[in-house]
Amino acid sequence: MFLPLQKVFTFTETRKEQAEVHYIPISAEHEFRIRYTHSIHESDVLETYQYVKGNRIQMMEMEYEDLAIGMPGYAEENQTFIQRDGKYILRFNDDRELNNFTIYIGDLDLDLVFDYEDREYNLKKDLQRGKSYLFEIRRLSLYEQWKGVRMK
Repeated sequence: MFLPLQKVFTFTETRKEQAEVHYIPISAEHEFRIRYTHSIHESDVLETYQYVKGNRIQMMEMEYEDLAIGMPGYAEENQTFIQRDGKYILRFNDDRELNNFTIYIGDLDLDLVFDYEDREYNLKKDLQRGKSYLFEIRRLSLYEQWKGVRMK
């Protein structure tokens, strides 16, 4: 029951004891994306990540259409900023890695999608609106998977 361990993307509600673990199994593909509609611009933002050794997360780039509130209009150190086909692309050229990050599931009727292996997971459908979730890469046992919620 406690073996084998499977590598998964997990979403665990914060500020809640005994929170359910929502998960997506990981296969060979290392790259994943989060696509959301910006609440002010109402245009899509695409963040591209990859998981790296040790269950760590590395942000690769961010692509968006509008340069106003909340969206960078220039590159900082170890970044590249380009404009292509009417979109802005901010690339991160360093090896900074994260253990996890928190994602808020807003209560607006705008897209919030996790894209992995050409499959889109609607986070506003699979997770509870108005709640924050800790996103991380973990290894779950069969028992932990059974207790959790496999996202579809």
